[in-house]
Amino acid sequence: MKTLLENLGAILVLLGVVCLAVYYFGVQKNGLLVASMVLEVAGVLSYILLNKRLK
Repeated sequence: MKTLLENLGAILVLLGVVCLAVYYFGVQKNGLLVASMVLEVAGVLSYILLNKRLK
């Protein structure tokens, strides 16, 4: 469980990148841009905070 929490930020950032790729190559909806922005910011913040707290 601890390893999942350590990698949660990276997983969220990758999901944000996937949303951007779907937007670029396929469906061009603003909701995908908003979702990718939220995932990227949440991923970076969770990566910083969780790794600081767990180590």
